[in-house]
Amino acid sequence: MEERARWVQRTCIAILKGAGIRCYVEGTPPTHGLVVANHLSYLDVLIISSAMPCFFVAKMEIGGWPIFGKSARIGGTIFLDRSSMASANSVAAVMSERLKQPIPVLLFPEGTSTDGSQVLRFHSRLIDPATKAGVPITAAAVRYILEDGIPERKLCWFGDALFLTHLMKALGTPSFAASIRFGEPHIYADRRTAADATHAEITAMRQPLP
Repeated sequence: MEERARWVQRTCIAILKGAGIRCYVEGTPPTHGLVVANHLSYLDVLIISSAMPCFFVAKMEIGGWPIFGKSARIGGTIFLDRSSMASANSVAAVMSERLKQPIPVLLFPEGTSTDGSQVLRFHSRLIDPATKAGVPITAAAVRYILEDGIPERKLCWFGDALFLTHLMKALGTPSFAASIRFGEPHIYADRRTAADATHAEITAMRQPLP
């Protein structure tokens, strides 16, 4: 499993380089535990994976996507059926096992990608395996930086936007960069405290540096 995550990292670094997408990393990427991040687009997976090997928790539908789905399955992604409580319980059990490995588990606790105007309230259910195990939780803030004052929203995938249509638009966007800013790892007593604290931290880290 560890080698699968490292394969995904190498692949994502190559894809970003080939596409000419610059990626800036601030802070220290964690080597284990849970990482929670805001979610703007499927591009987030490339950005985060290039910064660190990790196992993603993702919605079940992604497993059927062309190219992305196969890569996700190979890379050890944990798939969640968001309409099923049984699936959530199963995913939590898998996460508990993965959190014992020297590779982080990555969760998007907003539960959906957004237009970047705000960080949605975090769902805490799948943060529970980390707080119960007493492993560190690290906040990570993803941002996209476009030239000529073009808003970040242009690269966000949200609402009813079709995947292939958005992908073509993203690939046609003039030079842009991405940044991922990691906070310090913390151990939290319970999942709601962890969700609220990391939400506040990511909201603050999403602000541009002065």
